[in-house]
Amino acid sequence: MKTLSSLTKLKALTFIFVASLFISESVQAQGQTLTLKDAIKYALENKADAKKAKLDVENSNYQIEEVRSRALPQISANGNMTYNPVLQLNALDVGAFAGPGNPSDIQLVALGQKWSTTAGVTLTQNIFDQAVFIGLKAAKTTREFYQINQQLTEEQVIENVANNYYQVFVQRQKLTVVDSNYVNTSKVRDIIKGQFDNGLAKKIDLDRLTVNLYNINTQRQQLINAVQLQENALKFYMGMPIETPIVIPNTEFEVTPQVLSEAPNTATRTEYLALEKQEQLLSYQKKSVIAGYYPTLSVSGSYNYIGQGPEMPIGGKPSDGVYWSDYSAIGLNLNIPIFTGFGTRAKVRQADVELRRIKEDMIDTKLSLDLAYENAKTQINNSLITIKNQGENVQLAQEVLDNTKNNYYNGLAPLTDLLDAENSHVEAQNNYTSALLDYKLAEVQLIKAKGELRTLSN
Repeated sequence: MKTLSSLTKLKALTFIFVASLFISESVQAQGQTLTLKDAIKYALENKADAKKAKLDVENSNYQIEEVRSRALPQISANGNMTYNPVLQLNALDVGAFAGPGNPSDIQLVALGQKWSTTAGVTLTQNIFDQAVFIGLKAAKTTREFYQINQQLTEEQVIENVANNYYQVFVQRQKLTVVDSNYVNTSKVRDIIKGQFDNGLAKKIDLDRLTVNLYNINTQRQQLINAVQLQENALKFYMGMPIETPIVIPNTEFEVTPQVLSEAPNTATRTEYLALEKQEQLLSYQKKSVIAGYYPTLSVSGSYNYIGQGPEMPIGGKPSDGVYWSDYSAIGLNLNIPIFTGFGTRAKVRQADVELRRIKEDMIDTKLSLDLAYENAKTQINNSLITIKNQGENVQLAQEVLDNTKNNYYNGLAPLTDLLDAENSHVEAQNNYTSALLDYKLAEVQLIKAKGELRTLSN
């Protein structure tokens, strides 16, 4: 009875398994077909990192405008209204106003009026300011840096998408292998069930196959979960809504041997170009600090109108005791720094240290890029050998499985040999798929080392 119960559960499980295959195929059919190029294109248009890099480039134009404004005339309007409840009294010798030789007559006199209103316009123009000129050059270099940084960000997006795309494909391939193994094992179980019913097979053999089917189904559920998690990761790196179903065509996963030429020129890599622009920016930063030693020269002019009286000047007339007058001024302003407490010198030395740091970063980055290229070449070569060996191993494992099945059906091999042969065949297929993944990941790294990641989107 226990065996019949297990078989009944297994039949139900098999029905669910087959139904889930149809449901999975239906969902995939309704999903968005996604080639690697499609995934990369989508990511470059929708991933937040790529969007922010574009915004940085746009913002650099505004930074240039901001620095340029310092070299243009600065015009401002000003106005104020003041009420003096208590006027200040000043001690004046009114006798002196009567002429020389008159006796001193000190009196307290209030100067000014209760109300005072002023309105005017001021203009200032830099004639010479070394920091402004250097700032303009630095701003243009900043825009170039953000443009390079945009390329670098997009390359990182492409790399992340490609790596996760291939990992999704491998997980799905492993799931396909498990599905095929389940179907094949179910067929063997049905044959042994028939033999058992006719007294030609042992109960323990039927039980062992039943247990094996349960284990395969558990493994399948784990792979379904792994596929879902990996797909979610891919959608995240693409900037795609997580609930969007996707379909990855099998034709995307092919081995195309790479041309292993001489090491690429590191100076053309985006990572290195970004550091070069950073070095240039730090150089301008140092020059900007040195500009603190230079004098600055500017011209300024102002024109103002003032109204004063015992009552609010606005709308007032001389008959009300309110008088209006204008005045203007033009000035040439020269500032010569003489001593800043060695503050400027300290800033110059700090800027020099930053320059030396970036040079060390450039040396280390070049070494790192060379290492990545050599490692990618080594991994490519090893993966090609592994793929060839694992491909032959899959064929051999299939032959062993076919022969073992035939021997088992004819009573020439125990069930243990059949189960071992099935496990070896599945392992060989998974090893082959893993070798393909290692190759594709190494291929991405090699393309990256050549500075050709954008070719994946073409």
